[in-house]
Amino acid sequence: MAPGRDRDRDALSLFADELKAARQQRGWTQGDLAGKLHYSGPLVAMVENLHRAPSPDLAQRLDEVFGTSGTFARLEARLRDLPFPSAFRPFAAYEAVAVSLRTFQHSLVPGLLQTPAYARAVLSTRPNTSDEDVEKLVAARLARQAVLERENPPILWVLLDEGVLHRPVASASVMYDQLMHLAEISRLPNIAIQVVPYDAGGHSGLLGAFVIADLDSSVSIVYLEDASDGRVTEDASAVTQVTLRFDTLRSEALPKGASRDMIASVAEERWKGSAPSPGAHQATAETTAATVSRLASLGT
Repeated sequence: MAPGRDRDRDALSLFADELKAARQQRGWTQGDLAGKLHYSGPLVAMVENLHRAPSPDLAQRLDEVFGTSGTFARLEARLRDLPFPSAFRPFAAYEAVAVSLRTFQHSLVPGLLQTPAYARAVLSTRPNTSDEDVEKLVAARLARQAVLERENPPILWVLLDEGVLHRPVASASVMYDQLMHLAEISRLPNIAIQVVPYDAGGHSGLLGAFVIADLDSSVSIVYLEDASDGRVTEDASAVTQVTLRFDTLRSEALPKGASRDMIASVAEERWKGSAPSPGAHQATAETTAATVSRLASLGT
């Protein structure tokens, strides 16, 4: 199958999986749902079986029937031709409509909180990726951050292993700017950043990073990072296991205020003194301030 058709199938699968989960949660058959939608049963079956793409009208009616406040409309609008690595692409649309996001990262700052320079440094390490493709990936990663500026932004709960703060992913000036961005944005009421300190020892989070997207249909989707760009799962047992791991790691983490102090301290003590670039610092500080101002104006 051609790459373009693979991507389209991924997009259709995301919509279909969410549709089927919402239907089954309510104990409805495809015929039951079709009657409520004033659509035919075969059409609902075709969408669930990836034989037909959903229309905007169908997505709107699904939101009305399920009471999902635009979830299906947003999925229908955003699923196609997403410029992300193929393994992450199905999760991107879930992330865009989540009511809350919980993530643990043991190596890198999560993409939703990366500065442009940090994101560029991370994505530049991808094998066989041209400069042009890196810039496209950077743009796509930064575009994802718009989810934090929507009218009803998700609650974002981030757990970072302390090693993330010390790992020289980029130049000292980029690392300083990134950590100060984290310290500042963590003051927003819908964003919690906690550090799991070295004192926690060999904790279970070292087995791999993950993100849990909680949707307003009471369904959670998990993205598990690995050496092959990761995978997405909504298997109930896997979601339960990852959620338990998140809660266990959170119990080992420093409180939010102490975490913010640690992040700022590492920025100043480890990164600020290593040939910083004042111009770059100022640009990042202005970007962070503008982001915080926009989010605060939304009442988040």
